[in-house]
Amino acid sequence: MLMAHPAVLPGLVDRYWALSVLDAAEGDSPVSRELQAVERALCVATGTTDVHAALIAARHHLPGTGPLDDSVLAPG
Repeated sequence: MLMAHPAVLPGLVDRYWALSVLDAAEGDSPVSRELQAVERALCVATGTTDVHAALIAARHHLPGTGPLDDSVLAPG
């Protein structure tokens, strides 16, 4: 699977969280369109089809993270 360079992921994740905070308005606002574009970019960059899975995958590929750093995953 092709993965985005690790330097790209922090920017996408930060942009996603910043836009999701601003996206309080319903409808087709510029913020909503930008948020959708960042969600698509995250999915493409991580090889996923769901933004939540993309965020988890990105977190595992960010510099400084380890394999057990995500509390969302069930203990194995």
